[in-house]
Amino acid sequence: MKAIIPVAGVGTRLRPHTFSHPKVLLNVAGKPIIGHIMDKLIAAGIDEAIVIVGYLGDMIEEWLTTNYDIKFTFVTQTELLGLAHALWMCKPYVQDDEPLFIILGDTIFDVELEPVLKSPYSTLGVKEVEDPRRFGVAVTDGNTIQRLVEKPDTPVSNLAIVGLYLIRHSASLFAAIDHLIDNNITTKGEFQLTDALEFMIEGGETFTTFPVSGWYDCGKPETLLSTNQTLLENNSYSKQYPGCIIIDPVFIADNAILHNAIIGPNTTIGEQAVITDAIIKDSIIGNEARVIHIMLNNSIIGNNASIIGHPHEISVGDYSEILVG
Repeated sequence: MKAIIPVAGVGTRLRPHTFSHPKVLLNVAGKPIIGHIMDKLIAAGIDEAIVIVGYLGDMIEEWLTTNYDIKFTFVTQTELLGLAHALWMCKPYVQDDEPLFIILGDTIFDVELEPVLKSPYSTLGVKEVEDPRRFGVAVTDGNTIQRLVEKPDTPVSNLAIVGLYLIRHSASLFAAIDHLIDNNITTKGEFQLTDALEFMIEGGETFTTFPVSGWYDCGKPETLLSTNQTLLENNSYSKQYPGCIIIDPVFIADNAILHNAIIGPNTTIGEQAVITDAIIKDSIIGNEARVIHIMLNNSIIGNNASIIGHPHEISVGDYSEILVG
């Protein structure tokens, strides 16, 4: 089965980190966001992926093809006209009416995909949320989806669509997107996948739902850090460093250099990072970053950045340098 992974977004809410790095390559619990996604897909038997890229897409293409040995097709979305438009660009690379599994590129999830991919019906991952106005939502009769609504101003359901979509009949999906584009049907200025799926339901396509208990947002600094914390709880990893105290859960790359440091809990230290005379907790430190004479909490330090001084909370992009006397 093919997967389609849209990753063309700019990631403005994660600046300055996304000025020089695509959002899906930001490190969370020891690997890029998209690495967590790919590991789940491959474990479930996915052997081909169409990746929709845009901003800094060459970096995503290089990382994926270097780290995974499956067939990739890269499609560039030059105009960000919505998720449905992004999927519509993949139509030439999808055969006949083959099934598709669509997963949003900033959605790290905790669900067993094997039974999902065996569903005889199209099915959408959902999770109950307190404020459904930020999401597309599913209205069900308990078994099947009766209606989908994109970001409703008046809540009609608290079952948010979380970015995992099994589409049994891709031809029907593309026909629905054609209908949106041909008739210029948009919601909030974009061609929305939720509207295309609703058109399919109105045409008689059966959709069910499956629960997603673990759904981790990586769209903002605070949620990136909370996702890092959650993932580390089951994936703590570190070797021993003489003269240092490691408080699990953490992920510390084997080639990181630590001297006289207290690391953790809930902290990721990237490849070839140098940490000296520092206390770091609840933070993400990028590859080849230098953190010296400092105490950090709830902080994100970009790749190749240097932080020397004594602030307690900071967010610094790649190749930055901060010296605090």
